[in-house]
Amino acid sequence: MLSQQHIATMLSLQDKMNAKVNPQWLHAGYGYLRAAMVESVEAIEHHGWKWWKAQAKDLPQLQMELVDIWHFALSDCLIRFDGNSDQAAAQLATELQDTPVSLDFDGQTYAFAQQNLLDNLELMAGLCAAKRFSVPLFMKIVEQCEMPAAELYRQYVGKNILNFFRQDNGYKEGHYLKVWHGREDNEHLVEVLADLDIDAASYSDLVYAGLRARYPQ
Repeated sequence: MLSQQHIATMLSLQDKMNAKVNPQWLHAGYGYLRAAMVESVEAIEHHGWKWWKAQAKDLPQLQMELVDIWHFALSDCLIRFDGNSDQAAAQLATELQDTPVSLDFDGQTYAFAQQNLLDNLELMAGLCAAKRFSVPLFMKIVEQCEMPAAELYRQYVGKNILNFFRQDNGYKEGHYLKVWHGREDNEHLVEVLADLDIDAASYSDLVYAGLRARYPQ
């Protein structure tokens, strides 16, 4: 289960990242749930659904898609509360504590707790297309993708901070070094994350500091 500290950290990071793209992002009218819908469809592709050919489920890619979807879901939640992160955090905490096993959509009840992963991904895509997002459904999908809540948090913070770090070191201008000491920055990130306590209040700052310590000066 994601803690209150985890939720607060992620909402803060999401707000900062969105503001880096556009300081007026809250009122820009961006389609965050449309983006979540597209990522949900991409997750379906990584799962495999074509009955006329052999396909293998790509679990790491599925997990990466879920991290991206969570970015957009957090953005949508912040918009619903006009940027009030405390209210957004309280709402998310409530939804995470709820344990429904079904939801109503388009006049039909879906028992998502009993559905397989592919059907749940399709349901999530449909909800997002209708400008809705179900946190309990999403967390069920996270579970079905063999991704503990702590791992969702770890990967979310890691990707967010790496994006910040890239921007702060010339990514947009074209002089950021993606390969350090013979390895890509993603590989360094994995090692930095492995050495840190995800429950630390300053977790995101520690991730950034770990990357900075490794980056060529």
